Amino acid sequence: MAASGGGPLNGIGFGTWAWGNQLIWGYEPQRDDAVLEATFRQALSSGLTLVDTADSYGTGRLNGRSELLLGRFTAALPAPRRAELCIASKLAPFPWRLGRRGMDRALRASQERLQGCLKRVQLHWSTARYAPWQEAALLDGLADRVQDGTVAELGVSNVGPQRLLWMHERLAKRSVRLSSVQVQFSLLAPGERSGEALVKICRERDIEVLAYSPLAFGVLSQKPGADFSTGTALRRRIVRRLLPASDGLRQEMHEIADRRSVSMVQVALNWCRAKGTTPIPGLRSPQQAQDVAAALDWTLLPEEVERLDRRRERCPVRMPANPFQSS
Repeated sequence: MAASGGGPLNGIGFGTWAWGNQLIWGYEPQRDDAVLEATFRQALSSGLTLVDTADSYGTGRLNGRSELLLGRFTAALPAPRRAELCIASKLAPFPWRLGRRGMDRALRASQERLQGCLKRVQLHWSTARYAPWQEAALLDGLADRVQDGTVAELGVSNVGPQRLLWMHERLAKRSVRLSSVQVQFSLLAPGERSGEALVKICRERDIEVLAYSPLAFGVLSQKPGADFSTGTALRRRIVRRLLPASDGLRQEMHEIADRRSVSMVQVALNWCRAKGTTPIPGLRSPQQAQDVAAALDWTLLPEEVERLDRRRERCPVRMPANPFQSS
């Protein structure tokens, strides 16, 4: 992709997939909740006010945990601070959520867990690949909730260029604005061409592109030659596959970070911003929140973006594609 040209760079938000996820991130309530609250407060103090979550975040008995924690943390804020937040939650189009009212109960449950602080509802993934008949009714139902004032904004997730155009046109006929589309986007994400096309479409239609997994499970924060040995077994298996293949790319990132006196995390996030997206890295500590927010203080030069692009093209292995991503 070419670097984005002209206009201000996008901001940065943060994601909360790890808040309740034991399978990938090893979450434990007694150990982690106080740290996550401190992380939330640090993120807000650092200027990160876009927060992404989902009704399906949290494994097993902890399903919905991310929303519960965000609701608890948000309720403790003064009213002016709450007003600064844009909490965006995704509702999963499970097979039993059918028809135009299929998401109503899930939306009410999310609003309850978030204690009313839900600004943007998002369709978590497209059903175009396996149940296209389900999607139109669900999208129409979410648009109804925007029009009746139940929620202020509407977004979608894991949608490719073709499906995005269809969704945008369908909503536009009802004068419902599509605020954002969320896709996997990073230096190690699959599908450069579809990503480039998606960003172009969104730029022309004033749709924000939210880049999830911008650090590729943390791989892009690892210095060249790193031997990743922490985290859950599933995360280690994914990361160890990507580390050797991305060593040259991470070497380039490290050199840029060293010259700039910044972190590799900030380099990865500013590459996403240079491409016209708003990265939403997951946060699990106050230190991570500070590091992520510091990426807002500087930008990559065009030649630095080009060097990263060239290195990226040589990577033989990429992050796994989301199985629900539509074309």
